[in-house]
Amino acid sequence: MPMLLHEARLKRQSIFDTLFRNVTRLAAFGVLALLAAILFSLVMGSMPAIRAFGFGFLTSPDWDPVNDKFGALIPIIGTLITSGIALIIAIPVSFGIALFLTELSPRVLRRPLGVAIELLAGIPSIIYGMWGLFVFAPLFADHVEPWLNQHIGTLPYIGPFFSGPPMGIGILTASIILAIMVIPFIASVMRDVFDVVPTMLKESAYGLGSTTWEVMLNIVLPYTKVGVAGGIMLGLGRALGETMAVTFVIGNAHELTKSLLNPGNSISSALANEFTEAFGELYTASLIELGLILFFITFVVLSLARYMLYKLGQREGKAA
Repeated sequence: MPMLLHEARLKRQSIFDTLFRNVTRLAAFGVLALLAAILFSLVMGSMPAIRAFGFGFLTSPDWDPVNDKFGALIPIIGTLITSGIALIIAIPVSFGIALFLTELSPRVLRRPLGVAIELLAGIPSIIYGMWGLFVFAPLFADHVEPWLNQHIGTLPYIGPFFSGPPMGIGILTASIILAIMVIPFIASVMRDVFDVVPTMLKESAYGLGSTTWEVMLNIVLPYTKVGVAGGIMLGLGRALGETMAVTFVIGNAHELTKSLLNPGNSISSALANEFTEAFGELYTASLIELGLILFFITFVVLSLARYMLYKLGQREGKAA
């Protein structure tokens, strides 16, 4: 009798294991199917624009709904520039926050500061946009842009990028707002991965006379490079796809300009501003193709990040 009960229990556990394995497999393939469905719908929706403009859609600065002339060059440039500047600002600031919270902050301040960072990550993007438009942009126009015009705008080579009328809204303003938005995400991930570094490794380095910077550079960062890269990619994904905050402060102008102080446009802000008002098949298809381009940009960026981590892992294996 005990033998029969044991066999029945094993059989029941085997059934549960098979069911659990199939459910998890279904969930994994369901995500892939959803991704494929999204990609398929974007491709099919943008086919009229693809047939009408071809690859010229990617290089044309035109955006004239009245005459059905559309090009994605200006939104693509605006998306890449704002996201790139946002990361240039956010990565060192986030690293400094994570370093302070894990290595330098008094223990009594670590939890309140950590909670404050997480609360910043939870603020809706439209709040950042409203704050940027009504508070940050006027201050930026009155105090920062005149200084940029006077001291940097007159320099050779880089001067044209920082000269222009002090309107407050523009590509640089949108980039700074994006940086403020992604800093909590990157800093939270960095702090969490820095915390998992074994204490023995850091104490050994300190015991050998290393400074805090040397410990972070030679011990913590190599140990947590995958997590740090993941946090940066999370912030980049947020920056690439951010809509409402950018729409408030970028100016939404389909103009190709060299100055970062002038209004511009991004893919997400163009979609938010014009999709509900799009008329005609070609106009709608052009906006959907913008979404397809944003999908492709995100995919390429994430793929390059994964490839970079893979090459770093190979290099470490060869060194070992």
